[in-house]
Amino acid sequence: MRYFAALIFSILILGSCQERVVVKPAAQLRLEYPKAVYAEADFDCDYSFSVNQIARVQKRANCWVNVDYPQINATIYMTYRPVENNLDSLLFDAQKLTYDHTIKANKILEQPRIDPINKVYGMFYMIDGDAATQSQFYVTDSINHFVTGSVYFNAKPNFDSIWPAVEYLREDVRRIMESMSWTQ
Repeated sequence: MRYFAALIFSILILGSCQERVVVKPAAQLRLEYPKAVYAEADFDCDYSFSVNQIARVQKRANCWVNVDYPQINATIYMTYRPVENNLDSLLFDAQKLTYDHTIKANKILEQPRIDPINKVYGMFYMIDGDAATQSQFYVTDSINHFVTGSVYFNAKPNFDSIWPAVEYLREDVRRIMESMSWTQ
């Protein structure tokens, strides 16, 4: 019996001399972007706003605008529509477009924008989860102008992986909404 106990003890001692296995956490990509510097976007339409200087503004037909971020691989698609006794349907469409993402979204936070001095009213939607877009907004003067915008990444939505870029672009969307002005 003593030999058997000595054998077991020897096996345990020799087996414990191996290097310990340490489980390491999965590596995460560290995304850093330059401090945002804003300038007035110049595209000759009935509205204007400030845009981050790392972005490129591309005017399309009917004063629709793409704000392209090549460094981030994302675009803010903005559409302009004149208000012609159709404000209710424009608001409904903007809200429906946002809430169509509830299938993949974990939560949708709303942040209203009310600026009676510049006559800019709207809503900023922050969509958390693996939805196709993580930020959407609309702004209007309630009489003549209505602008909607959506942020899309040129990649499969994986909210955890793109979180730093989402936060960066949400600040840019806030700045677009805050600086929105109507030229007529």
